[in-house]
Formats: sequence, structure tokens, C-alpha cells
Amino acid sequence: MIFITAKFRVLPEHADRWPEITDEFTRATRGEPGCLWFDWSRSIEDPSEYVLVEAFRDDEAGAAHVRSEHFTKARQTLPAYLAETPRIVNANVPQQDWSLLGEMAVPQERA
Repeated sequence: MIFITAKFRVLPEHADRWPEITDEFTRATRGEPGCLWFDWSRSIEDPSEYVLVEAFRDDEAGAAHVRSEHFTKARQTLPAYLAETPRIVNANVPQQDWSLLGEMAVPQERA
């Protein structure tokens, strides 16, 4: 799978509305057949920073995402709300889902 994590520094006046601003893009991306997940989180240390964790089934699904109409629209509209260019980590990972964090395993009776 293609595993991507990106940090978006949003202009402070738009930070509280970022989930609303990105809602159409988020819903459209989650609806792509090759999208495994597309999840936003807000930094607890910097309220103007959002972290996007996304994954696509394979290179073909990632390419389809980048060619999509909603991605093109996001490239045109979202930068107006950003304080800087987003930072990204993009890697191919030999799995298709999250693995368990064994070092913090929850006992079976609680799971």
C-alpha cells in the first residue's frame, strides 16, 4: 500500500473551520475504490496544524487519486487557507491494513 502522512499548517483564522473546508475533498477521497483510509487529526500542541494520515491500495490507486477531479479542485482551492506548503512522508509499505502495536497489547479479556 501507499502510506502517506502530511502536515497542514492552516492560517489561524481558518483553523477551526478546516474540517468543514476539506469536507467535500475528504468525502470524495474516502469514496475512491483504492482508498484504504483518509483521516484528519488536529495537533494538540499547535491548533493550526492538522495531520492527514491516508493510505491507498497500490500505486495505481494513488495515481487515480492524484488524477481525480476532487484532487485537482483541492490543489486549486485549499492553498488559500494554508500558512505554508504542507509537509509529507510518502512510502510504499508491504501491508494493506494497520498492524497491532504489540508493545502495548491490551489483554484479551478487555479487547
